[in-house]
Amino acid sequence: MNSWVILLNVLLSAIGLGYIVYGRRQMHAMALICGIALCVFPFFLHSIWLILLIAAVIMALPRFVQF
Repeated sequence: MNSWVILLNVLLSAIGLGYIVYGRRQMHAMALICGIALCVFPFFLHSIWLILLIAAVIMALPRFVQF
């Protein structure tokens, strides 16, 4: 693995943890789900651009989708 991919995994996991904390405290299910996804999905991909694209979509989801 590239060192940039590892650094990106750590950064996105930290952002995902923030989404999880927010989702639990505000009882916002979509933020909680997106936080879990941000923590898990980067470890299965190895392309930096693909990780960034998927992370941008996941981070935007709570703003536009609510349930």
